[in-house]
Parts: sequence; C-alpha cells; structure tokens
Amino acid sequence: MSRIREKVDICVVGAGHAGCEAALACARMGLNTVIFTVSVDSIALMPCNPNIGGSSKGHLVRELDALGGEMGKNIDKTFIQSKMLNVSKGPAVHSLRAQADKADYTREMRKVLENQDNLTIKQAEVTQLLTIEDLLHMDEQNEVESYERDLSNLKIAGVKIYTGAVYEAKAVILCTGTYLKARCLCGEAITQTGPNGLQAATYLTDSLKSLGIEIRRFKTGTPARMDKRSIDFSKMEEQLGDKKVVPFSFSTNPEDVQIEQVPCYLTYTNEKTHEIIRQNLNRSPLFAGVIEGTGPRYCPSIEDKVVKFADKERHQVFIEPEGLHTNEMYVGGMSSSLPEDVQLAMYRTVPGLENCKIVRNAYAIEYDCINPIQLYPTLEFKNISGLFSGGQFNGSSGYEEAAAQGLIAGINAALFVKGEEQIIIDRSQGYIGVLIDDLVTKETFEPYRMMTSRAEYRLLLRQDNADLRLREIGYKVGLISKEQYDKLLLKKEQIEKEIIRLKNTSVGANKKTQDFLEMHKSSSLKTGSNLAELLCRPEMNYDLLQELDEKRESLPDDVIEQVEIEIKYEGYIKRQISQVNQYKRMEKKGIPSDINYDEIKSLRIEAVQKLKQFRPVNVGQASRISGVSPADVSVLLVYLEHFKQ
Repeated sequence: MSRIREKVDICVVGAGHAGCEAALACARMGLNTVIFTVSVDSIALMPCNPNIGGSSKGHLVRELDALGGEMGKNIDKTFIQSKMLNVSKGPAVHSLRAQADKADYTREMRKVLENQDNLTIKQAEVTQLLTIEDLLHMDEQNEVESYERDLSNLKIAGVKIYTGAVYEAKAVILCTGTYLKARCLCGEAITQTGPNGLQAATYLTDSLKSLGIEIRRFKTGTPARMDKRSIDFSKMEEQLGDKKVVPFSFSTNPEDVQIEQVPCYLTYTNEKTHEIIRQNLNRSPLFAGVIEGTGPRYCPSIEDKVVKFADKERHQVFIEPEGLHTNEMYVGGMSSSLPEDVQLAMYRTVPGLENCKIVRNAYAIEYDCINPIQLYPTLEFKNISGLFSGGQFNGSSGYEEAAAQGLIAGINAALFVKGEEQIIIDRSQGYIGVLIDDLVTKETFEPYRMMTSRAEYRLLLRQDNADLRLREIGYKVGLISKEQYDKLLLKKEQIEKEIIRLKNTSVGANKKTQDFLEMHKSSSLKTGSNLAELLCRPEMNYDLLQELDEKRESLPDDVIEQVEIEIKYEGYIKRQISQVNQYKRMEKKGIPSDINYDEIKSLRIEAVQKLKQFRPVNVGQASRISGVSPADVSVLLVYLEHFKQ
C-alpha cells in the first residue's frame, strides 16, 4: 500500500502561540515549513484568559516584536481594551496589557499563517518523531521496524502523522502546548480531551519516551464563562482602558490604536463563597488526589487560594468580555475544577453574579510536557540533533512565554538548517533570555511564569526599549526589514543627540528660571545649571522644560520617552551596565561540549553530578546551576584555563 511521503525543511508540531511564531519565523527566513495542528480552528487559540501582556509578560511581547515576531502586531489589530500597568512605579516595571477579542485574535493570526510564503498548514495529529535511523529501517509499508536504538547519537529526520503519511525534515520543532495526553476535569466529570473540548494528541508521548526524552505531567485551569445578560454590573467596579493607548508593536502607527474601548469590571469573593468551597473540597479533583499534574503556583485555582490564604476575607474577581460579538464573559481569578453544581453555587455568592448563568464550566486540564533541562539555551534538545522545543511543552505557562520560546526555537531551527550559528538571548539582553535561561538551567517542578522580579537587570530590560536592545538581532537573522532597521538607527541617533544637547544647554539662575521653578514647586537655583540636571528632578519632565528650552526641535514621543528615562535614571543605569559587563565576562568563557567533569580534581561530587546533568555551554550558565558553588566555579575556571593552554 502506497503512503504519502513528502520532503520539507522544517516541521512544526502544534499551532498555538509558540507554534505560530516558530512556523512564521522559519518560513520568513526562507525555509519550506509545514505546521501541524489537531484542528485548524485551534490556531492561536486563547483557551484561557482572552488577553495579551500584563506584568512582565508585556515585556516579552515587546521583545518578541522587536525580534520580528507576530504576537504584538496581532493584538494591536484585535484588542478591545488596553492598559499600561504599574504606572505609579518606575519604568522598569511598566507593562502593557490588552484585552483581546478572542475570536478575532485567532482569525487574524490564522489569516497571517495562511498567506505566509513557504508555509503550509496541515490538520493532522503527529504520532511519531522520526530519526535518520528510523528512515533507514522503514520497509515499503512506511512502518518502522523494531530495532535497538543508540540514544546517544540521535538525529531528527521528520515526523509521521496518524494517517501514516511521512514528512521528512531537516529540523522539527515541538510546540504541543497542553494537548499531549490531555484530560479535562470538572469535579467527577473527566474527559480525555484537549482545551475547549478540542481533540487531544494521544500518541506522540510514547514516541518521545522511546527517544529517551523525560516527560512530566503538569496541570493548569480556567474559570467559567458567564452569559453577559445574567450579570448585574451595577454591583461591580468599572475598569476602563487608558485614554491614550500605547501599541504593543513598534511597527504599529500609534494613531491606529486610538479606538473606542469596552469596559471590564471588578468584584470580590466573600466568606460565603469561601465556605461553599471549603465544604466541597472533598469533591475537588485537586484535593481528592485525582489530579496527577503539578499546577502553577502563581495562577492558583480559587480552591487553592481559599486553602492557602485562609486569612484572606476576599479575593479579586475580574469580569472581562471575550469579544465584541459574543455575550460570553471571562471570570478572571476564579479558575476551578470543582463540580458544576458547586461552581454555580460559589459563583452566585459573588456580588453581581447572584443570577449568573454559566455558558462554559470551569475546568482543570492535565497534559504531558518535558523537563526543560534537556534543552540547550538555543532550545535544541541536547541528545537529539535538529529537534527543537518551545512553549508550554517546555514547562512554562502563559501565551506570552510560549510565543517567546516559539520564536527563538523557530529562529534557531532555521539557522540550524542553514548551517549558521544559532542565537542565544542572554539574561542581560532580554526577559526572553531570563525565561529560557531559568527553564534550561534551574530545575522547575511547576509551570514557570515570567515575573519582573526574576530579571536582575530589569532597569535595562524595560519594555519601552525592547527595540533598541533586540531589533538588530532580528535584522541579522532576516526577520526585520532594512526599512525597519534604518528607522531604529535614526531613533538611536536622535536619542543620543538630544541627551548631549540637553547636557550642553545651560540655564542661568535668572528671574525667568527662578519663577518657572517656583511655579512648579521645585527648589531655586543658586548657580547656573543645564537642562539635563533640571530634568533629573522628580517634579520635572521633558514637556514642562519646553518653557526654558526655546531652541528645542520637535521629536517623536518614543524618542522623548527614552531621553527622559536615560537622563533621570543615568546613575542607576550606569551601575547596572557595570554589573552586566561583569556577567558578560563569565558568559564568554565557553565550556567544551566534550569536557569530562570526572577528571576535574577538587570539584565537589554534587557539582560534578549537576554539571554532567545540565551540560552548561558557558561558565556563567554553570554558576547558576543549583548545587554548583562559587568555589566549584573557581575550580572550573582554573581547569578551563589549563585546558585552553
């Protein structure tokens, strides 16, 4: 019996947020790419919260966009409310968050994929990864014979789908999200299905295990969706978007996103809610021991919150629209796996939800994923050449974390196929670097969520300067156009010139200046100053100083923003740059891939075990491995110096 057998450059398994970014990157870098999905309707699906961004996640989307990704552009086209978070704090933690029209977001991303050159969408379940050895052992029925594998030297060669068709490829990217052996739990009702009732992928896990890949079981959850007509919004606090919307993408014209926005609403749980939950914990799969997977610490279910924070009298509940053309409302902050009758009872204790009608029940979902320490910082598997991985399959949580990994996996898979050096975004370059480094270097036993506190150089890694930090990398790999790159160079030049001009523009201690300072409740000058020094004052900003700055030329808002931040935080920024230079020295000290740690005398046994397990690519990464002490790093440095000689 003849079977379909095709040859492509790259196969991407999964079309969620990671898969979309990976496939687009590969195709845009000129490679013949096929993306597989169990359902074409699930492309860029938002099975949980219908928003993009948020604290630290907004940074990831901005960085993704700076590198040439699609998520930022897509949310700019489909958002229904936008807010800049943490504006009362310093610029390092400002984060953009936008409520999406869920259906439009998926539709627009699908349109981009369908019209992308070099990219083919295939609705099919991938059941097996194929190595070069597998292809050699195939008989004329396209079946793999049983044979003894050498797991130490595997090279990926393609995939096989459920129908038996084979797609030979030079690289494969796994972006399976929450679909692998997925099951959804709502109290006693358990269904073997993926998110939103979509088909789960049930066969691929066994193929991964046969290749020596370590599999874990994680879980996440989602709250109920309510019928808007059954909600009393008068009992809730209205939450409005920003009057002036800031776009996610550096390519979006700010004028295009100044649209009429829809409101969201805030309400709270109460003691009655918590009592219903406590009385029914025995019926929760989470507490009854039915759930095997580990859930996310920073996005707990309402049952988790009530148990772990027993002293809290109430918890926030955000009521958010799922889109402009639906009455479904998302109940943020109340994800649950309790039975349907308990869900209805607890939701109806919340002010404004007394008569609510549930459209979709809350549920928990369990799925297979990997231990990410099996990956290099490039997101290629250490033991399988040409196999890359991105997204929730790597043990992370969140659309933004997934998309960021998908983009890096896609870029590196394309560079691998081209025979070019792969890229690593390090911790001093971006939140993407922090995310990936944490995943591949630090053992995580729960779904990983990005947070600003995880980034030690966060003053340098602001969301407002992501293009200045990463655009050049996107240009070098071919995802940023010459026109976009030239625009970046002009922006850099304008920022530098304006900072120099402000530092060189003197302001005398004359009456005009003193009156100006007094009017703005700023201390008077005893001697002359310059505009940069005045701008450093907390009560001053660039716009206010225009009165004293008569020769000022008009500059774009994004240039002014950078000038103001660079001047106001100059001392702190210089200190952090000094720390980064020290960090970079360690990152540049590479470790040979064939190093024998057993030969290094004076290394502690635990350090040897951990270094052999993680196989760090440089001394900096080695120093961040739990169980490797500063003394071990010193020993390693001495050995490497001797090794080099």
